[in-house]
Amino acid sequence: MIYASETTEKNAAMRCAELMSAAARTAPKACGVDLIRTAVVDGGDKDRLTAAMREIGKDDDRPLFIRDAGNVDACHCAVLIGTGVKARGLNCGLCGASDCKTAENGGIACALSVNDLGIAVGSAASVAMDNRMDNRVLFTAGMAALRLKLLPGDVNICFGIGLATTGKNIFFDRPTT
Repeated sequence: MIYASETTEKNAAMRCAELMSAAARTAPKACGVDLIRTAVVDGGDKDRLTAAMREIGKDDDRPLFIRDAGNVDACHCAVLIGTGVKARGLNCGLCGASDCKTAENGGIACALSVNDLGIAVGSAASVAMDNRMDNRVLFTAGMAALRLKLLPGDVNICFGIGLATTGKNIFFDRPTT
């Protein structure tokens, strides 16, 4: 049997996305509290994501959302990685509040949760790099995913990572606006 490049490259992107999700899950977390959630979107769900990105771009006059939607359109899939912002009770002050209770009452995101998300996203992106998969971390895809509630309700910060296998990296020569 012969498998065409379109099939094998899409399959490779999906396998890579699965490995990226695992890397995000196993990334270190502050105090061992795991609030990381992942999902992989393709097909119609990816189309819904890019439509939401375009809507945000148009409604809020944010051209980067429209540009990035075009990139995600050209991707085989996108990995979504998000987190909730539950305070760890360390009263570390990294968020800028004097203690965790003050931060929670003021609606301030726990810096440790945000840091955990950054480590998870970095771990996932490193898997894409190790597999020579063109990728880009996109806050725009994360915001659209939040709007569509593509991750569980406790997630309130999210990033998306598009994955593509093309002859030229689709994320390289992008206009700034």
